[in-house]
Amino acid sequence: MSRPGNPAPAKLVIGVFLKDKSRFSDVVNRLIEKRGIPDTVSPWFPFDFTSYYGKEMGEPLFRRMMSFGKLIHQDDLSEIKIMTNAIESDMVENDRRTVNIDPGYLLRERFVLATGKNFSHRIHIGNGIYADLTLLYQNGAFQTLPWTYPDYARENIQKYLVMVRRKYISDLQGIKDVET
Repeated sequence: MSRPGNPAPAKLVIGVFLKDKSRFSDVVNRLIEKRGIPDTVSPWFPFDFTSYYGKEMGEPLFRRMMSFGKLIHQDDLSEIKIMTNAIESDMVENDRRTVNIDPGYLLRERFVLATGKNFSHRIHIGNGIYADLTLLYQNGAFQTLPWTYPDYARENIQKYLVMVRRKYISDLQGIKDVET
């Protein structure tokens, strides 16, 4: 018989893409109000989905990612997605999104994104939000899956996530040190 246990706390990772880079600070300030100060922020990455999002948001689009110091409960992901959707809605101009915010979490073994779109490999986690298993960590590197978004398959984003994973493992050690 399996015995339920408490899941590990997770590292909150939020990806943001937008056309106007100057709006990034507005997004970060709103996220700081809700989640605290990011402990890592990536450089700007090129964005691969301009054919899908470009019609609504314009082109070119740019992505930046950040992780947050305070670890979260995995169960919090749907509420965090609802919060980021509200920020997106607040920043709409002329009935068009100006920013897309993708929250997720990182564990030692996987990277999961939140989405409002159902699909065969996505699991409902509450509030109309689904968890998308985006990457697995195996054999010392992140591994893509057949449905992994192309930009998360890119080497530069995976290098960033490996750095965040190292920080996460350090954060976990800090929790253990405090508990003992």
